[in-house]
Amino acid sequence: MSSTPAPARSTDRSVAGRLAALVGEVFGGSVPVRIRAWDGSEAGPADAPVVVLRSRTALRRLLWDPNELGLARAYVASEIDVEGDLAEGLSRVWALVRERPPSLPGVRDQLRWGRTALRLGIVGRRPAAPPEEAVLSGEKHTTDRDSDAISYHYDQSNDVYQALLDEHMAYSCAYFREDPATDPGAADGSYTVTDAQRDKLELVCRKLGLQPGMRLLDVGCGWGSMILYAAQHHGVHATGVTISAQQRDHIEKVVAERGLADRVTVRLQDYRDVPLPAEGPYDAISSIEMSEHVGQEQYPVYAATLHRLVKPGGRVLVQAMSHPSAPGGGAFIERYVAPDMHMRPTWQTAEMLAAPGLELRDVESIREHYDWTVRAWGVRLEERWSDVTAIIGEAGARIWRLYLAGGGLTFAENRMGVDQLLFAKPTPTGRSGMPETRGSWYEGLGAPHRAS
Repeated sequence: MSSTPAPARSTDRSVAGRLAALVGEVFGGSVPVRIRAWDGSEAGPADAPVVVLRSRTALRRLLWDPNELGLARAYVASEIDVEGDLAEGLSRVWALVRERPPSLPGVRDQLRWGRTALRLGIVGRRPAAPPEEAVLSGEKHTTDRDSDAISYHYDQSNDVYQALLDEHMAYSCAYFREDPATDPGAADGSYTVTDAQRDKLELVCRKLGLQPGMRLLDVGCGWGSMILYAAQHHGVHATGVTISAQQRDHIEKVVAERGLADRVTVRLQDYRDVPLPAEGPYDAISSIEMSEHVGQEQYPVYAATLHRLVKPGGRVLVQAMSHPSAPGGGAFIERYVAPDMHMRPTWQTAEMLAAPGLELRDVESIREHYDWTVRAWGVRLEERWSDVTAIIGEAGARIWRLYLAGGGLTFAENRMGVDQLLFAKPTPTGRSGMPETRGSWYEGLGAPHRAS
């Protein structure tokens, strides 16, 4: 019976050499990145991104949490850095993990690795988590806890989001009519993320069949991109609900500046508390990347709320992220970006939304578009790094950098998806109100729109 030979032991006894040897053993001889240790020594492939270990604490974190969370904490605390393309470094590591999943070491290896850790001064008490880490209390997806979870990420500062997002303040996947072969955040007159966000908003309006005078409800309205666009360019009366006070304040300011008070209303309100208007149910409802915050237990309530609030013959569009297996966004996302986030495969989301009586009419995957969107946000972050750090500090900016680099990869590598799911609420006689074909949704998309 043949056996796989053990990888050759490194003769490099520097700190970086010892660490590279350990990484190589874990991954079957391959070292996906170059390592620079706190003593200035380097080891690993010369053409790879350089992982800079600024202190022993970074590795001590990994001894206690040898996973994504340990790495994230070390990066947020500036104990680990990456020179070169952060996304490329993450991609190399992820590709190697998929190719050669780390195996549990034997007793001899554990003892040898333990001796190395002792020599390098890595062994010690568990380091405290960075203070930026989210700590929530109470039962998941109660109204109070949901408010705290949303506030943690969305109430950082409107100035941060204005620095990162386009002029629409759309914090969701854009819709690119053109493959952005060059920088998607370019300001040279080429097709940019601002154009792609406009096209996303226009496409949603078309899928919902919006006409002047209709009443639109946007559940989880963010900074108002949907309700402001629909009111200005499709002449609807738009109502948005959010549980972020900063978002509400931003929308009210823009509504006053644009003179839209007669057509746009925003309320600080949980989706579960939205009443049926005196005029009757809404003509159309949108909910763009809000449902990930609802939670599995409350999703039937969310679906029933959308069904209750839309009129027979009306339409509901939900743009939602999906995950093929894990319900959350991963340890880093859940601790530093979106606490209590819950995702599922697209077909399960569609099934849950249809359960109260909505009819699924169209599903469009825009997974690759999120990679392009996130890359544009990443470009803006680097361009405005000093502005962002002045608002939320170095650790806060590093959270964003890691979030955008890792988030883009999850969509590019098909580990997460995002879809637009369109539903109709049939009338008692079965009429859906849908057009015969989808052609009108896409014809002339991107052309200038005249404000109503």
